[in-house]
Amino acid sequence: MGGDVFHSDIHIIVMMEICAFDFDGTLTRSDTLLGMIRHHRGMAGLLGVLLWHSPLLLLMKVGLYSNGKVKRKVFDMCFGGMAVADFDNLCREYAAKHHGILRTNGMRCIDNALRRGSKVVIVSASIENWVRPFFHGYESIEIVGTKIETEDGKLTGRFITENCYGGEKVARLLELYPDRKAYRLVAYGDSRGDRELLAFADERHYKEFDKQG
Repeated sequence: MGGDVFHSDIHIIVMMEICAFDFDGTLTRSDTLLGMIRHHRGMAGLLGVLLWHSPLLLLMKVGLYSNGKVKRKVFDMCFGGMAVADFDNLCREYAAKHHGILRTNGMRCIDNALRRGSKVVIVSASIENWVRPFFHGYESIEIVGTKIETEDGKLTGRFITENCYGGEKVARLLELYPDRKAYRLVAYGDSRGDRELLAFADERHYKEFDKQG
């Protein structure tokens, strides 16, 4: 018996880690929908849009009108009918001129996640077209946001997905990664629109970067 050698195979399974970041408020210091409108129409134009929609905005605040419906109406008023090429150019220009709204420590967190081999996904209620240019040079990052409808090379002012907010964030993430047991999820958010995503995660960070710049 003393001469017997026992062999055992030890298999170490390394689970993939996915880091899901909200965009507006979590990685940025300001709301990018309002920023895009101001960039396109100026401050007077932005104030005019907000004033025009103020009754619906008030109803939304008290929970009597959906966030997504207000957003679609505002988007349609500001960008409906615009050529897709012109809109995409506007989005790239906005990101280039306002790159400073990104929180330094938020981007550092993303860099660290990528370095350790994690998959990074930006899950945002904002329009994908203007979120994506903020991550120019980060080709491995996936952008999951609200998608816009186009027709004959122009924006219809409508969305082809649900507003990527609340439970929709979880649904869209599961479209990309349906096998929930195959990965560990780390989520970062800052508002009620992120509650479901944070609750769905194995590790959650709320307003992680607010006081860090």
